[in-house]
Amino acid sequence: MASLETERLILRRFTPDDWRDLHEYLSQPEVVKYDAEVVCNEEECREKAAARSQGEAFWAVCLKDTGKMIGHVYFSQKDPPDFRTWEIGYIFNPAYWRRGYATEAARRILQYGFKELGAHRIEAGCSPDNPPSWRLLERLGLRREGHFKENVFFRTDDRGQPIWFDSYMYGMLEKEYSVNHEE
Repeated sequence: MASLETERLILRRFTPDDWRDLHEYLSQPEVVKYDAEVVCNEEECREKAAARSQGEAFWAVCLKDTGKMIGHVYFSQKDPPDFRTWEIGYIFNPAYWRRGYATEAARRILQYGFKELGAHRIEAGCSPDNPPSWRLLERLGLRREGHFKENVFFRTDDRGQPIWFDSYMYGMLEKEYSVNHEE
C-alpha cells in the first residue's frame, strides 16, 4: 500500500527527502523523552529517513493541504507472523500537538491493520509518565493490559548502566475493533 488518507492527513512511506521534517522534531529532547529514539542531528536524520524509505514499518504523516510531514507512525508485524499481531507507535512534531493529528493517523492505521491486513491483535507500549500517549491509546479503544516494572531501557547512564523504565501495555483484538467500528 503506497498511502492512506484521512480527512486532513496523508500517511505514506518515507522518502530520503523527509529528513528535514524528521530533524525538525527528532532534534528536540522533549519529543524523544519516552521513546527509543534519541535526539538526532541533521546527518543522523538523513540516515534515518533513507533507511525508513527502504522499509515498510514507518509511515510519514503529512498534512493533506501542504504535504508537510508532521510526525510518523510505526506499524510493524511481530513474530511469529501466524499470530497476526502488529505493534503501533507514534511520534509527532510538538508544533502540531493537541490538534488531533496523532489520533487521526493512528485511527487510520488501526483500520488498515484490522480491515486490510487481517490483524488479529494490535498492541502498543507507552510510558506511565506520558499521559498524552496512554490517553490517546485509550481514546482509540485500546485496553490497558498491564503495567510492567522496569522492563525496558533506551539509554544508559555515565557508567554505561541501563536507565530502566516502566511501561504500560495496551491491546485491541479484531473482534473488539469490529464491534466498535461497524460500518
